[in-house]
Amino acid sequence: MSLPDFGPFALLLAGLVGGGHCLAMCGGVVTAFTLQLPPGPRWHYLLGFNVGRILGYTLIGALAGALGSLPALFALHPLKLVLWVLANLLLIAMGLYIAGWAGWFSRLEKLGVPVWRRIQPWLRRFLPIRRWRHTLVVGALWGWLPCGLVYTASLTAMASSSTVSGALSMMMFGIGTLPNLLAIGVAAETLRSWLNRRWLRWSLGLSLIAVGLVRMAVWR
Repeated sequence: MSLPDFGPFALLLAGLVGGGHCLAMCGGVVTAFTLQLPPGPRWHYLLGFNVGRILGYTLIGALAGALGSLPALFALHPLKLVLWVLANLLLIAMGLYIAGWAGWFSRLEKLGVPVWRRIQPWLRRFLPIRRWRHTLVVGALWGWLPCGLVYTASLTAMASSSTVSGALSMMMFGIGTLPNLLAIGVAAETLRSWLNRRWLRWSLGLSLIAVGLVRMAVWR
């Protein structure tokens, strides 16, 4: 009997436990968006940003999974093996980062700066927010913000070699990040303090490392 694919669950965990990183990187983005909102209740705008962001991640996952399923990759088993190993090595690196043992991991974010520069002009077209539906577009574009955690999740989605599995993996990652970003301005400091507890970071970091090792061990 084959083992289930823990990839989507691992990415859900990574999104949740990477909360400290999300709060540090995206906190300023959320604050900037919020300051440009129309006066009045704002919770539905914040929800719109995050729904759009998760949809953006899901699209990235679908595209990555579709790329990984190309016939050319299926025909080259060694290439698929390299992709699978690299995806799980990055998952292990993410576990090390979350546990606090690999600060270098965040340097991956520099790789996405050129892409982000191309997306920013599109983002500016919808700012300041004038209608609620614009939050979905802004959120989807926000999902392309350079982030080492997102890159690792995307490569894991590509290694799934399936459009559906890739989309599901990235959607689960986005859902995992949701509690942290919704808490900004409400209980961000409390949440950050709780997520930065050493025993919790070590436990969840080791869990991701274990998932990466198991996934490589069961490759066929």
